[in-house]
Amino acid sequence: MPRYTDIFLSFFRIGTFTIGGGYAMLPLMEREIVQRHQWLTDEEFLDMVALSQSMPGVFAVNMATVVGQRLRGFRGAVTAIVGNILMPILFILLLAVFFRAFRDNVIVSRIFLGLRPAVVALIAAPVFTLARSAKVTWSTVWIPILSALLIWLLGVNPVLVVLAAALLGYLYSRIK
Repeated sequence: MPRYTDIFLSFFRIGTFTIGGGYAMLPLMEREIVQRHQWLTDEEFLDMVALSQSMPGVFAVNMATVVGQRLRGFRGAVTAIVGNILMPILFILLLAVFFRAFRDNVIVSRIFLGLRPAVVALIAAPVFTLARSAKVTWSTVWIPILSALLIWLLGVNPVLVVLAAALLGYLYSRIK
């Protein structure tokens, strides 16, 4: 059973060294939780990602909550959450203090523009890793593609897409 300090430090590293938040945290989370500490298997980690995505709120906090809960119960969840959000909160407070001074700085603007492609790559990388561990086949890839197209091109409400996918998944599992 992991110690609270190990949980705190792992999630502190995740929160500190992730630029872009949310899904950009997945590679670092997977490395810390699955590979380094082996607290979860690939399949369990994938389940935690799916559960965290389905919960309302910030994805990173949801992941810290479900993983911390799984590892050490309520106190583990609180420990993981505090570790995960401590540095971003401090950074945001510091940034807010100095934002006015650097708001129009060309160098700072260019740095943030340069970070965008890196964040996209950080989000894309775990998608492929998780797809491999979930044994995703081409017969199931059409679901997220169709969902994205319905939302993006036709303007369908994402809540309706999620509800329809849940209903279809339930019916499929009942038939199978």
